[in-house]
Amino acid sequence: MGDSRYHEKFRSGHMALQNEDVRYEMNRGHGHRVTTSRPWWNPRYWTRKIWIAVVAIVVIIIVVVVAVAVALSKKNNAYPDYAPLTYNLQDTLDAGESFFDQFNYRTGYDPAQGFVHYVPREDAINRNLTYATPSTAVLRVDTAVGPNSNPDASTGRFSVRIESKKTYNSGLFVFDIKHTPYACGAWPALWLTDSFHWPQHGEIDIMESINQGTAGNAMTLHTTGDCSMSVKRKQSGTTEQDNCDHSSNKNAGCGVKQPDSTFGAALNSAGGSIMAVEWRSAGIRMWQFARNAIPSDITSKKPNPAGWGTATSDFPSTDCDIGSHFKNNSIVVNIDLCGDLVYGSWDKSGCPSNCTDLVANQPESFKTAFWEFGSFEVYQAS
Repeated sequence: MGDSRYHEKFRSGHMALQNEDVRYEMNRGHGHRVTTSRPWWNPRYWTRKIWIAVVAIVVIIIVVVVAVAVALSKKNNAYPDYAPLTYNLQDTLDAGESFFDQFNYRTGYDPAQGFVHYVPREDAINRNLTYATPSTAVLRVDTAVGPNSNPDASTGRFSVRIESKKTYNSGLFVFDIKHTPYACGAWPALWLTDSFHWPQHGEIDIMESINQGTAGNAMTLHTTGDCSMSVKRKQSGTTEQDNCDHSSNKNAGCGVKQPDSTFGAALNSAGGSIMAVEWRSAGIRMWQFARNAIPSDITSKKPNPAGWGTATSDFPSTDCDIGSHFKNNSIVVNIDLCGDLVYGSWDKSGCPSNCTDLVANQPESFKTAFWEFGSFEVYQAS
């Protein structure tokens, strides 16, 4: 009878423990009950409220993950609206005798560490470094000063850098390029920039190469921060860098490389090319047309980039505010000698000696280092 009452009491106590959500254990047979918490990590002991909270957290995590994935997908597939614009001719820099009247000659310090003396206009004319005929304009490196000359070129060779007197904030630019400079130690470029507010107002390199030009033409942007081309692009050229910020990658900029035949002797032997640059809020696009493949609308002075096919280089505004990074730019043409870009690749250039010795002592090496232009035309959207 006593045993029966004892078992009944034990069963009742066990059921009470279950209802109180605690577990009791006998302490080594001494009859003392010890209370321990149920393990929180075991779902078997979760209440309905806990299950609801867990499900809610999981749902929130899923929603956040999906939202981030959608945002990234939209960014990766985003592309600006390059809807056709109607362009009208605003400025013509004819390749006649007045061509150089529309430019200022920059002299003095070369910010790219070049081994060069940029001369003023009068000196350039006297040394025959810039001249024009009714159909062409030429800008060249000095080839007369040798090691026995006075003055000699021991501190740099004479050359020219010109910048258009008029500045631009957008437009469609068409350049007739008949001959590109090439020579060991040469660093020629055709570009747009604001020399007095660089890099704040940006830089657009349209034609650029070094030494013999056998690496082909490079099209590049240089900016301040927050300008990336790691986005969807439509171009035929090969991307070299995505970050346009001048303070990254030793000011490499975000460049697009072209085939070897797009600069130097190979391009010159094919008659040169037409370069076209469309600079607008949607982005900056460039095309290089062979002499025998110039679009008829360019020839007729009614250019329509919408019909030119895939651009050679495409710098969309997706992750770069074009309007804030590029403004007040002049058209710039120069032939630098040596300088940062040349020094950085001299060992692999195949050129003899070192750059400064060659520039100082071998004037005949620069007979092919000259630009020859037809006209420059600038159109604006109406």
